[in-house]
Amino acid sequence: MSVAAELPLSALSSSATGPTAMMNSADVEMEVNTEVTGATGVTEVVAEVLNTETNRNSKAEDILEDEINEIIMRPDVIPRKLWEHPNPESTPMWRFLQNVNKRHGLDMKTFSELHEYSLRNRSQFWADVWEEANYIHEGTYSKVVDESAPIDAVPIWFEGVKLSYAENVLYSRPKGSSSSQTRSTVGKEDDKVAVTEVREGASQTRDATYGELRERAGRLAAAMKARGVKKGDIVVIVGSNSIDTLLVWLATSWLGAIFSSSSTDMGTKGILQRTVQVNPKLLFMDDAALYNGKVVDLREKMAEVVEGLKDCSNFDNIVSIRRFSEARDISAVPKAITWDDFIASAGASPAIPDFVRIPFHEPYLICYSSGTTGTPKAIVHSLGGVMISYFKEGGLHEGLTGSDVTLQYTTTGWIMYLSNVAILLYGGKTIVYDGSPFKPDSSILISLAAQHRATKLGISPRWMFEFAKNGQSPREMADLSALRIVTCTGMVLSDQLFEWFYDSGFPPSVQLANISGGTDIAGCFGICNPLTPVYVGGTQGPSLGVAVEIYDSMVGDGEPGRPVPEGTAGELVATTAFPNLPCFFWADPIPEGQKGVASPGTRYHSAYFARFPHVWAHGDFCVIHPTTRSLHLLGRADGVLNPSGVRFGSAEIYSVIERRFADRVQDSLCVGQRRPKDHDESVMLFLLMKPGQKLDESLVKEVKEAIGKDLSKRHVPKWIFETPEIPTTINLKKVELPVKHIVCGRKVKPSGTLANPQSLDFYYQFAKVEELVNPHPNL
Repeated sequence: MSVAAELPLSALSSSATGPTAMMNSADVEMEVNTEVTGATGVTEVVAEVLNTETNRNSKAEDILEDEINEIIMRPDVIPRKLWEHPNPESTPMWRFLQNVNKRHGLDMKTFSELHEYSLRNRSQFWADVWEEANYIHEGTYSKVVDESAPIDAVPIWFEGVKLSYAENVLYSRPKGSSSSQTRSTVGKEDDKVAVTEVREGASQTRDATYGELRERAGRLAAAMKARGVKKGDIVVIVGSNSIDTLLVWLATSWLGAIFSSSSTDMGTKGILQRTVQVNPKLLFMDDAALYNGKVVDLREKMAEVVEGLKDCSNFDNIVSIRRFSEARDISAVPKAITWDDFIASAGASPAIPDFVRIPFHEPYLICYSSGTTGTPKAIVHSLGGVMISYFKEGGLHEGLTGSDVTLQYTTTGWIMYLSNVAILLYGGKTIVYDGSPFKPDSSILISLAAQHRATKLGISPRWMFEFAKNGQSPREMADLSALRIVTCTGMVLSDQLFEWFYDSGFPPSVQLANISGGTDIAGCFGICNPLTPVYVGGTQGPSLGVAVEIYDSMVGDGEPGRPVPEGTAGELVATTAFPNLPCFFWADPIPEGQKGVASPGTRYHSAYFARFPHVWAHGDFCVIHPTTRSLHLLGRADGVLNPSGVRFGSAEIYSVIERRFADRVQDSLCVGQRRPKDHDESVMLFLLMKPGQKLDESLVKEVKEAIGKDLSKRHVPKWIFETPEIPTTINLKKVELPVKHIVCGRKVKPSGTLANPQSLDFYYQFAKVEELVNPHPNL
């Protein structure tokens, strides 16, 4: 087996804002700060082996790599421990564990035991979570799920139960209530602030209490009902992260309708790629937007969107939301109505409709894949699946309660928007921020966290990288004593940023929760927990109730998957069903009697179940540490680099560039090239240089030597080029797959999710790379 396929402690790089030189690497991050049983660190052990072997045989490169790999795989070679909960027995997860022990006569004491219990006793575990969540609902279930059904059957959960998202956000159910339908305002009192909306740079702030949310969402639901919105209809918003956007979601859910959101910075094409698919009844849209100090008039985009929806049979109106103090004139926009006129259409004193409770497994939310190489997939999520999963993740893994204040930086077009507002289910407060996280400067989110005594902050590796690169320390900028947890997701978090977080960045008492999952499941595969330590690298461990395994990535599509040993890299899969599996893709046909779940032969099945039979293949290239059980992400499985059979993730290349060349390289992109005429894959590394810096032969040599030294000679890219621009999504994720397709000789239709689709044009020339490099074969 190749060395690259077995390295458990590979460098895990952030796709940070600064360009990173890319090189092929999937092996050992030798400079990682680690602990070994005894006094010797990984770096010293590796160096010792290198010296010994070099003296014995200078040509024994393969033997050396195998021996280094053997050392890295040792269970007693573990990463540096960064954090432990000071009192784990005070956490909601520990209390849940004790409740489960008492209920079932068990004696579990550790997270590992609880996780094993959640997999061995799926129905029992999810029934335990449902009981603990204490949601307002009606009906009962005869069984939790058919455990004999394979995951690709997308089995129905908690059949017989009905509930409402809006009702559970706006009201609470008293603990110990004899009726599951009892509705209360305890913990969500009329005068308790639920949402604080902050405009870019804290230029404007406004609050909404739970009482105001109830009143305003009720009136909006009445107006929607007057306009004919009913259970199963789709309401779309193109809006900012604001109170008004939240009200649209609550009112939609109030009526049992299906909600979908996109951000205002998305182009018309991207909006229509999503919205036309789902044929909405109504579309709400901000009349203006603010980002990076610039106000953008959205009325022209409104008109373009309405024109693009002309063939949608369900579409009635576009509702213009006043984003600033004065509403903009929308008289020239077809089918447009102002927010105030829309509300007024229900009458001066409208009857507030009853909450429409829908079955646990039925749709309430549509999210979209990034669509970086084609039309985004309209992923339909069930109400109960999302709600029970969020209680497990937020309530148990993160320990959130009604006393928490959260600040998640996100747009409404990203799956983290769910996390942004879900604290309201517990009776806590959310801060919704609209604008650039670096205006007026990078301290804005830190200042807001301190001012509002935030207990949870949600950010990305790219945001952290900016602080680390500039030598800034959030804990020195403001009082973060209330902060308890920082979640980080969106791209791979490098080992260097793990260490920066505790050595320089945040108070040592704060838990760094590196999490990973996706829009596909509206949840996490890898997540934090309060019962085990945080080590350098990866996510803390698996999510309860989700059977995560790593399969051999060399197995062909459609063949039975093979689990690999812990410490061996491969593809992330889930082997048994869990409640937050998506229902289906909106455009897929649903046979009669299917009860609204996906069936074989659909795009849904092709996307997740074609790789391995009866197994969800998520598309991430990962490794599980054999001792810490942390889940390390190495990149996308479909973007995995594979020169001469050595497979590794681009993240490892990025790590070398970030660590060694951040002074000269601003960003980087690493892809594999294998055209029809090629017998093997070549690795291409594109470097975006910092202003005033140029890529020359000297730097190319330096980059290749650094990759060869830090990883292995097998990871050194064949080609290194300078690029004027790195393609990214509007959520600032750099995009590899379109570039990979282009350099392999394919034409790519840019997705509307790309912030800079024109950047792809530069890469077409590299499909004929040999014509570019002569007479400079090394460049």
